Amino acid sequence: MQAVILLFPGTNRERDMAQALSRAGIRHRILFHSESALPAGTDLVVLPGGFSYGDYLRCGAIAARSPVMEAVRAHAARGGFVLGVCNGFQILTEAGLLPGALLRNATLRFLSMDCHLRVETSDSPFTRRWTRGAVLRAPMAHGDGNYFCDDATLAALQAEDRIAFRYATAEGEVTAAANRNGSRDAIAGILSENRRILGLMPHPEDMTDPLQGGTDGLPLFLAIADALAAA
Repeated sequence: MQAVILLFPGTNRERDMAQALSRAGIRHRILFHSESALPAGTDLVVLPGGFSYGDYLRCGAIAARSPVMEAVRAHAARGGFVLGVCNGFQILTEAGLLPGALLRNATLRFLSMDCHLRVETSDSPFTRRWTRGAVLRAPMAHGDGNYFCDDATLAALQAEDRIAFRYATAEGEVTAAANRNGSRDAIAGILSENRRILGLMPHPEDMTDPLQGGTDGLPLFLAIADALAAA
C-alpha cells in the first residue's frame, strides 16, 4: 500500500494527513506539486487541506493546473484511489475530477469549529467501516465550503448513491442549522462515478487519535487501507 500526499504552496495539512495514514498502516510520501509523474506503485493520491496559492482566483483553481495534476488525472482514469479534503476537495472540483463547485460560505464568514457528519452510504472504499446513518464528529476550517451543483448533477448524485456525507446534528438529523456553510442538500462529501474518488470539506484526519479529542475519523482511513490491501 503506497500513498502520495500532494504538497502545493500554501498547503498546511499534509503532516496531519501523514499521521492519519500512518495510524491506518498506509505507507506514504509527500510529493511536491511541480513533479510531473507519480512514484511507481502509487495506489492512493491524497490532496490535503490548506490554502493552495493563497486561494487566489478561486480556491483550488491554480493548484488544479499544477504539473502533477495531469498525473493525478491519469491515475484516476486507471481506477486509482483519490482523496481530497477541504482545499483538496476544492482542487478536485476545479480539476474536473468531481462535479460541482465550492462557493463562499453562506454566512460569508470563515468557519472553524467541530461539526457532525451523517454517513449517507457505506457502499464505497472510503465509508465501508461505517453503517449508513452513522454520525461522526470532525473539525471544519474553511471560508469556501458551500457545495453547489446544478439540478441535473444533484439528481445524479442522489440516484447513484454518490453523496458520502451530509452535515447533521449529533443525533443525525439534517437541519438548516447543522448545515453551517449553506451547502446544497447539506452535502459535505461526494464520490466519483466509479466511487474511487472522495472529496469532503471537514477534516477526518484530525479525529484519528484520542489525543486529538476522538477517533471518529479513523474508520475512513482504515477502510482505505482495507481497499488498498484488496486491490
